[in-house]
Amino acid sequence: MKRERGSTIGRVLDILDAVASSPKPLSASAINDELKLPKATAHRLCAELEARGYLLKQINGKSYVPGNRLRDVAVGVLANARFSATRHAILTRLAEAVGETCNIAYPDGLYMAYSDRVETKAPLRLQFPIGMRVPLYCTASGKLYLSALPAARRKAIIGRLDLIPRAKNTMTDPARLLAQLEEIHRDEVSIDDQELYDDVIAIAVPIKDRQGRFYSSLSVQAPVSRLTAFDKDKLLPLLRDAARDLAELTENR
Repeated sequence: MKRERGSTIGRVLDILDAVASSPKPLSASAINDELKLPKATAHRLCAELEARGYLLKQINGKSYVPGNRLRDVAVGVLANARFSATRHAILTRLAEAVGETCNIAYPDGLYMAYSDRVETKAPLRLQFPIGMRVPLYCTASGKLYLSALPAARRKAIIGRLDLIPRAKNTMTDPARLLAQLEEIHRDEVSIDDQELYDDVIAIAVPIKDRQGRFYSSLSVQAPVSRLTAFDKDKLLPLLRDAARDLAELTENR
């Protein structure tokens, strides 16, 4: 159905399109300039979309990025039957190649939630059901997501988190955690080395959209008796190839 630019729903969809496809946060004024909307209309609709969770205002109080509800829509699209079988096949192929459990997780507020998972065939395995949420600050996937955020927003979120120790290597010093996030941002690989659970390690890489932005994580998870941080370089090519294949599912939709 053709969208009428003058209709309210058309304007709302145009705003969501503009913010979702922009490589940087957009202010209401920038959205107004791009879409040629009445100034008051752009500000009013952005405020309404923010109140409903489809847009999220940056720390500067002026610019918008996609909110959690808009991300949920994207996750819902990925969970659609059109993608789920192919996505699960890619995940299964990776799990068989590395011999360990592999999963996909996406941001859910101050947590990461598992959207798909393939368990290892080894007798000792970790039970993390689909839909389970885990903290951002002490998981490979969560730290990867935090590292993808602008530095100011990253720091603000860390300031809001209660960095309680969950395992023997949990980082509870905000400065140390922020320094590690800078390294993760640079290398685009994140490791949870017994930070969420003792004797459990995870290595994660980002799955990106066509603009190169993080939207979910791909990770391998195992007991430390079978996987260590020293295995990272061996596993990275497999993880990144699978992440690229997963990203292409949405590019070719």
